[in-house]
Amino acid sequence: MKAIFSVLIFIPFLFVAGCHQTESVDSSLILSFEAVESGMPKGWLIRPQSAYSVYLDSVNVKSGKYSIAIEHNGSYISAAQSIALVFPNNYEGKITLSGYIKTENVDGGFAGLAMQAGSKIAVDWMDKNGRLGTTDWEKYEVSLDLEPSQTQQIAVGGLFGDRGKMWIDDLQLTIDGKDIGKIQYLKPELFSDRAKNDREFDKGSKIVFPELDGRKTDDLELLGRIWGFMKYHHPAIAKGNFNWDYELFRILPDYLQANNMRQRDRILIKWIEKYGRIPDCKTCETSPEGAVLKPDLSWIENIGIDPKLQELLHKIYLNRNQGTHYYIRMADFVENPVFTNEEAYGKMDCPDAGFRLLALFRYWNMIYYFSPNRHLTDKDWNTVLKEYLPYFVEGKNRLEYELTAARLVGEVCDSHAFLLYGWKELWALPGSEQVPASVRFIENRLAVTEYYLFKSDKAELKRGDIITHIEGKPVEAIVDSMKKYYPASSEAARLRDIAGDILCSDKPYIHVNYISSGKPEQKKISTVNRRELGKYLYGRQDTARSYRFIDKGIGYINLGTVKGEDIPLIKREFMNAKGIIVDIRNYPPGYAAYMLGAFFVSENIPIAKMTAGNSNNPGEFTFGMEDILPKPENSYRGKLAILVNEYTQSQAEFTAMAFRAGANTSIVGSQTAGADGNISEIVLPGGLITVISGNGIYYPDGKETQRIGIVPDIEVKPTVQGIREGRDELLEKAVEIICQK
Repeated sequence: MKAIFSVLIFIPFLFVAGCHQTESVDSSLILSFEAVESGMPKGWLIRPQSAYSVYLDSVNVKSGKYSIAIEHNGSYISAAQSIALVFPNNYEGKITLSGYIKTENVDGGFAGLAMQAGSKIAVDWMDKNGRLGTTDWEKYEVSLDLEPSQTQQIAVGGLFGDRGKMWIDDLQLTIDGKDIGKIQYLKPELFSDRAKNDREFDKGSKIVFPELDGRKTDDLELLGRIWGFMKYHHPAIAKGNFNWDYELFRILPDYLQANNMRQRDRILIKWIEKYGRIPDCKTCETSPEGAVLKPDLSWIENIGIDPKLQELLHKIYLNRNQGTHYYIRMADFVENPVFTNEEAYGKMDCPDAGFRLLALFRYWNMIYYFSPNRHLTDKDWNTVLKEYLPYFVEGKNRLEYELTAARLVGEVCDSHAFLLYGWKELWALPGSEQVPASVRFIENRLAVTEYYLFKSDKAELKRGDIITHIEGKPVEAIVDSMKKYYPASSEAARLRDIAGDILCSDKPYIHVNYISSGKPEQKKISTVNRRELGKYLYGRQDTARSYRFIDKGIGYINLGTVKGEDIPLIKREFMNAKGIIVDIRNYPPGYAAYMLGAFFVSENIPIAKMTAGNSNNPGEFTFGMEDILPKPENSYRGKLAILVNEYTQSQAEFTAMAFRAGANTSIVGSQTAGADGNISEIVLPGGLITVISGNGIYYPDGKETQRIGIVPDIEVKPTVQGIREGRDELLEKAVEIICQK
């Protein structure tokens, strides 16, 4: 069940709402990290990401006693780490942040300085300039023209989204070239410790469910909706005054005993009133007319509840929380959701029925309020909560729970929604052994594309062999049984992922029926340990140059292996090439879209725009940042062909969008995976971790890419015959296009 693919990681940065306390201090002490408080740099807002450690370093410094270090700790990177200094907008003119950065083993992500004032953002990306790897102290600078009437606060700082290590030191902040002197910075609003200190149900929910008939299922659906609505809207909950998971377990015993709708609604009204009077909100706004998605609260009128309960819910919405929130924030560069203070309950081997219900309520509401693509699911998301209630409540063991959770994740129809960690029963299902062959679905048949010689000097399958049965079962039937556990934006992406597991087993061999050279065959194919195979494949990775000239003076670039230092050489060597082919049937580094993409445009040109969520109005997504390729000093004027297929996903799709901006560009291949945008991590009881696409990626004209991907200008798919002959039919077509007059 391992459908893990690399994902696009945009560059997170913090623009903090809800910070209201201020303190004034000499800016030189704050900006050089010499002012220390509780072992950390005073005044800096550092929201820890699981993949990074942030600390003061007294050894690697540009000057003074300390620098600040951001170091990748080896964990999976789901978001970049930022440090931010936030202060009121009391200034007019041009604001400039400069400072020194040092790096160690940074190989293709993001490291740099950043600044945000209202909707304006400025960054100095090391990777845009090819300055990556291990570097000594080097100066960087970002600037913005301030518009005080349109800005409530300013954030400045640094960002790191890569493996390796980054140091920052000796920052300086100026307005129109003059040092800012004293700086009045904002102290972030602190959350209550009450939610964190509530441990009553750490050992179990103690909930016993009656048999779920139709009415009880309807009642639980209503509770799930109101529980999620309260979580993301009620100001007292947003302050961290309540452990909202455990508040669910406190209402459930009485709620499950309700004998009729009137009694049920009285319990809900009393429960809501328990959390106190809600002050009038003077800053709550309705969604703008041009919002891509707006909150859908029509269920309040349509679900059949007491008018007083309806009135209470509407009052909460009209006076909902504004600013910082204990459970949700939009704290990155493109404002995708970051779900905070969510307990994974990882020590629970098999979560009880109450915690399983919590998993359903948590996930369903996260999608309902904070998925930018909730309108693109195959099922109406409104129907999913009720449908899955019996499966979560009545599950008998860990495997049933994981299978049900995997099916629920699959309902979002997102190839980013892979199962990341904690799915121990589910991940063991395919088996630890694998036939050492690469297979793909080509022309609707499971074809062998390569056989890896592993502990054997003779291939047991050949390229182009068609597998028809595995252990006596038709491949089609096996695929049908696996589909619901493989989240995917498209059917091609789903088959791509299934192909990676379909030849797995716990046995030392797998019996397959196959067609080879037109003849039906059957054989016991030896298997190898999947981990050993992974080590073998990693050791035999292509070490050839990422770029070269091929047929008739045509340049070829493999973006899967390109490095930052290659790009200036590519531009120089390929400037006068007859044509260039860029292969993105792989996962490129983040800088490729910008460093190389700008080589193919002759003017500043937009390549994509993105939607941003709004924690002040859950359910709303609006267009935010627009990505623009800047005009280069010298641009390539020849023909450009881009190779894509279903393996082109996320960062690769965004990169293809960037290259498509060139005037003489042709996209060749098949539709890409259809999963783009920064990912948002979701944790569920039992230590389950999954992710979703956290923001929508659109073309500049507003055309969607999610579940569509990059549609080729010229569709070319590999054939079984081409595989047998060892041909790359997409590459051949690209050469043909470039050679046409």
